[in-house]
Amino acid sequence: MPGTMTLDDLRNAWEQGTIDTVLVAAVDMQGRLMGKRFHAQHFLDSAWAETHCCNYLLAIDMEMTTVPGYASAGWEKGYGDYVMRPDLATLRPLPWLPGTALVICDLVDHHSHEEVAVSPRAILKRQVARARAMGFEPMMATELEFYLFENSYANLRDSLQDTGAIRGLRPVSAYNEDYHIFQTSKEEDVLRTARNALWQAGVPVECTKGEAEAGQEEMNVRYSDALDTADNHTIVKTAIKDIAAARGKSVTFMAKYDHRRAGSSSHVHQSLRGLDGTAVFADPAGPHGMSAVMQQFLAGQLAHAQDIAVFLAPYVNSYKRFCVGMFAPTKAVWSTDNRTAGFRICGEGTRAVRVECRIPGSDINPYMACAALLAAGLDGIEQGMALEPEMTGDMYSAQGVREIPRNLREAAARLRASTALRRMLGDEVVDHYAHAAEWEVLEHDRVVTDAELTRLFERA
Repeated sequence: MPGTMTLDDLRNAWEQGTIDTVLVAAVDMQGRLMGKRFHAQHFLDSAWAETHCCNYLLAIDMEMTTVPGYASAGWEKGYGDYVMRPDLATLRPLPWLPGTALVICDLVDHHSHEEVAVSPRAILKRQVARARAMGFEPMMATELEFYLFENSYANLRDSLQDTGAIRGLRPVSAYNEDYHIFQTSKEEDVLRTARNALWQAGVPVECTKGEAEAGQEEMNVRYSDALDTADNHTIVKTAIKDIAAARGKSVTFMAKYDHRRAGSSSHVHQSLRGLDGTAVFADPAGPHGMSAVMQQFLAGQLAHAQDIAVFLAPYVNSYKRFCVGMFAPTKAVWSTDNRTAGFRICGEGTRAVRVECRIPGSDINPYMACAALLAAGLDGIEQGMALEPEMTGDMYSAQGVREIPRNLREAAARLRASTALRRMLGDEVVDHYAHAAEWEVLEHDRVVTDAELTRLFERA
């Protein structure tokens, strides 16, 4: 269910006075929408074809620091332009922003007119094309969790400026609200608005629910093709932040905002369809109803799970989510309907049988996570990999099995050294995103944290 407007629809909306602003945005390395607000008439006159942005948008960190060491952009190259080319299939109104429509752009090299190799959307599109060349349509869905707080972003910013840290976070609930109807009824000012507004924007929301912690929420969007799923994921995050902020509340998509609380995941459900729509993963005669293709796909993801960890857990904080007893996995193994495993088989014995990767947190760039998982799975098919035996029971206590990297430093080293990912994604992509991860580690290493101050100030 992609965008819901055509250029003619937009022209009519402008003439009728219902839309006057068009958000023209590309996706950066962190999965954020970055771009410009155009007057609707100017967009209709010319910007629908292209506009421009500084190429530093794919060479910055979360703080928008100009990070040195990237091959694609830097001071020595003068930080030139990328072309932002609107994908008009994504054009849609944004009901939560008055008079506003959105179109997502592909980033294109100013000289070659090819899509920028390290652009997240381009990376996913290349893996989708690879799948289609093999006769498959990749289908995905992301379960997106987040925390909702009574605090406004402005008040939290004041706290940060006054004390050097965010203090006094107040989740909207005082208790675990997993599936809790009474508590989530109190949160409908944000979540009902988000469900309805996103639906009107062409994002087919299925449901929201309370998650397994105080103030923790989950939103699910209908299964779709891989690119549409990543676009929807990005729009959902933007919408929820906008809607919460307009009501004096705040949300976080950090993987782990408090070591005492459950982390926030973004489990990725995956299957392949034939180009004729057939359910390629389903085979009633196979183990758990899995076809040979599905077994090879899963085998590929298991084989490369440690090497793609940077794309599933991109920050130092991401790895603090992987802890025993809080439904985040610690082992990159597979099991059937078992939430302690990194890869869980859902829909056993049905046409909807699929792989759920439980490793990603809600801090992922969805394009990179989906691309990495798809690349690994397709490699399993191409190489005819055999699926290792199923693990059963409590994976937390399992010994001598494949573990998720324990920190970003380890994950970055595995990515940079991976000849398989260089073959699948290309040297330019691997070097670019390994460098981004290494920069995150360096930044974390140099900063004095609250935990260090509390632990050492008096006692050291």
